[in-house]
Amino acid sequence: MITKIKHIRKLFTVRNIRLLLLVIGIIIVLFNDVFGKIEGFIEFLFLYFISVCIAVAHWLFVNIKFIINLKNEKAKTELMHLQSQVNPHFFFNMLNNLYGLVDKDSEKAKALILKLSDMMRYSIYEGQKEYVTLAKEIDFIQNYIELHKMRYHKNIDLKFEIDVDNDLLKIMPLLFIILVENAFKHGVEVLRNDAFVTIAIKTIQNKVTFSIQNNFDSEDKSVQGIGLENLKRRLELAYPKKHEYSTLIENEVYSAKLSIQL
Repeated sequence: MITKIKHIRKLFTVRNIRLLLLVIGIIIVLFNDVFGKIEGFIEFLFLYFISVCIAVAHWLFVNIKFIINLKNEKAKTELMHLQSQVNPHFFFNMLNNLYGLVDKDSEKAKALILKLSDMMRYSIYEGQKEYVTLAKEIDFIQNYIELHKMRYHKNIDLKFEIDVDNDLLKIMPLLFIILVENAFKHGVEVLRNDAFVTIAIKTIQNKVTFSIQNNFDSEDKSVQGIGLENLKRRLELAYPKKHEYSTLIENEVYSAKLSIQL
């Protein structure tokens, strides 16, 4: 409350100074002939000009600072909105798959639900944070892979290579899982035989590199969801000029690589 009162007083003081300078300027213009004959008027005019320049510079500084803060708040709000979209998108796909399994194998469905509940807990509590440790993100990906292994009745070649020298590095949560989910959705779930997903995560000092490869059916015409667009926008907001994201399609193999300077 005291801080607010001080801010209001300061605001009124600044406004009064600006108003006073404006009034003086009007008087000088209206009575230029009279003031021109007064001794020391040139010196006064010079000081007035300096005062006006300072006032204008202060006004510009305050407004530019306000615009920058406004843009930062807008970016932060958009980032939170995008981050909140990841959870429903991921669990919507998983719950759809569980629905078909309940009647076929109720015991497996129960185990999957328990595994899914652990992932939901992480997604709800850790996924809403600004940053989490790399170790937690790796655990989350491993749980996702285990969940899919429990689901499928077909052989899948799954590899997850981890070469991390510091798993306490802080990173925005639920970035890599979007790429993993995309690989399963358009690869493993579509292919009947010989499906593979190869994942690798590596750190060098403060740089983390995540790469993933999966084969897919070229006849599959399913439309990309909001996940990848969400990922790109979050990277632009959270890691501007500090990330590299690339994809490659070759011989029915989709590759994605994401590097982030933390």
